[in-house]
Amino acid sequence: MGSLTRTAHAGFGLLLAAAAIVGVFGHSVPHARSSGPTVQLDQGTFLGNATANVTQFLGIPYAIPPVDTLRLTIPRANLPYNGTFNATAFGPSCPQQTSSIPATSLAVLAPFLGELSGLTGGSSTNVQSEDCLNLDVILPNDTPSEAKLPVVVWIYGGGFEDGELLNDDGGVIVQRSIDLGTPVIYVAMNYRLSAFGFLPGQEVKEAGVGNLGLQDQRLALRWVQKYIGAFGGDPDRVIIWGESAGAISVASQMITNGGDTEGLFHGAIMESGSPTPSGDIADEESQAVYDSIVDATGCTGAEDTLQCLRELPFSVLNDASNNTFGIDSFSSLNLAFQPRVDGIFFTEDPQQLVLDGQVADVPFITGDCSDEGTLFSLSSVNLTTDAEAEAYIQSTYFSTLSLDDLASVFQAYPSDPTVGSPFDTGSANVITPQFKRIAAIQGDLVFQAPRRFFLQQRSDKQKTWAFLSDRLKSTPLLGSFHSSDLLNAYGPGDLTDVIVNFANNLDPNGPTIIEWPNYSTDAPTLLTLLDGAVPQTLTNDTFRVDGMAALTNISLIAPI
Repeated sequence: MGSLTRTAHAGFGLLLAAAAIVGVFGHSVPHARSSGPTVQLDQGTFLGNATANVTQFLGIPYAIPPVDTLRLTIPRANLPYNGTFNATAFGPSCPQQTSSIPATSLAVLAPFLGELSGLTGGSSTNVQSEDCLNLDVILPNDTPSEAKLPVVVWIYGGGFEDGELLNDDGGVIVQRSIDLGTPVIYVAMNYRLSAFGFLPGQEVKEAGVGNLGLQDQRLALRWVQKYIGAFGGDPDRVIIWGESAGAISVASQMITNGGDTEGLFHGAIMESGSPTPSGDIADEESQAVYDSIVDATGCTGAEDTLQCLRELPFSVLNDASNNTFGIDSFSSLNLAFQPRVDGIFFTEDPQQLVLDGQVADVPFITGDCSDEGTLFSLSSVNLTTDAEAEAYIQSTYFSTLSLDDLASVFQAYPSDPTVGSPFDTGSANVITPQFKRIAAIQGDLVFQAPRRFFLQQRSDKQKTWAFLSDRLKSTPLLGSFHSSDLLNAYGPGDLTDVIVNFANNLDPNGPTIIEWPNYSTDAPTLLTLLDGAVPQTLTNDTFRVDGMAALTNISLIAPI
């Protein structure tokens, strides 16, 4: 699930390059200056850099490096800072997962390569290291420490398998907040990914070291509480914001710990991500991932296989992580490395925690793009018949259920391309007879249905707003694809204003946004973002009711 970065496994290289369609990238690493802004944290002095209006402190370590004996362990807070730190360039990125599109799918896509130009790859451009638990703080120039500005904490996406701080320019958010006269401070953190951050297995569960990437995020939020005042931020006015895997992370922070935020945040924004149906970290499929890693690294015969993984050279474990998905086991949005029920961070399936009312009682905004599933369905275009498509959905997401158990889903999502995704495009964008059907099911299963479920459970209990991004609808084959809304948020665009407004007032409304009412079960209103002369309108969240209800019911029975 991605940040105009690479998203879930099917879209890693594709999504990074999809940004090139509309030119989101081009952020450059700032140059250090001979003299510049400083901030004092504990006994440490951090040297930052400033542009015309914005000051940046980059690569600040918030944890003891999770290396050597601390690999695959719960993160530990940084020691008190002491000395002088150069915070003028991005810190190392966490190790990134690699992926590829299956050759069988690439062969089918060959006739469409012209339309998919620029969607064929991308790679990390930053140094990668296990010692990657660092964060960035970006703020208006000359902000006094007593300013008490609201704080926006960004959590990037990338399918819990990749993601980098340099892909998303927080200076855009801060500059827009200055332009609006409602300044904010922007914070973004790295967190462990792939096998380093989301290794599943019974051994992991018994050791209490599941969901380490989410634990990293929680620790970074504690860092914000402790230190943000030195930058002029208000620890009592913190919102968390993420997209895709980052939005699922935001939702995860809302439902862990019985819904107790510990005062770490006071509002939440989720773009393309909600509490998702998640299975146990030690179920059969999850254990198979652990066992494959152990086997690939030569740790099979070890008395303590988890300890063996800790002691491996970095390259050995990293290679095993990267090779976990072979071409023949490509599984789209059912990821090898993702949050799972571990008994600590999640005591139950996240959607069951929502039903139990274990949700942080803070205002939140949540929304999706219209065609969430298209990008992830390019990897399954070798499937051309109803039987093949239905077997794919069953085996990939619901292997414990039969095809008969899924009949209501397949009935609600027929192979008729006029009702598939990209939605509302008629018979256009048909790569194969099943592409638009699979895209509709996958997009609703992982994104739209969990969002609606979350809103239905919580909108009458706390303040909520919901949106739908239907922009870039003319993108060939993909429509309003997953992460296209980030072009708006980091544009800047009207979603930027929503974020700034919400950070300041815990309400997204403002002078550039049409009157946007709270979502409720009686009035499920969406702020819908459109191309054309009328860019904002209000619609009702009543589309594909039968299909999403069927997906939600099945997911509660058989979490992914």
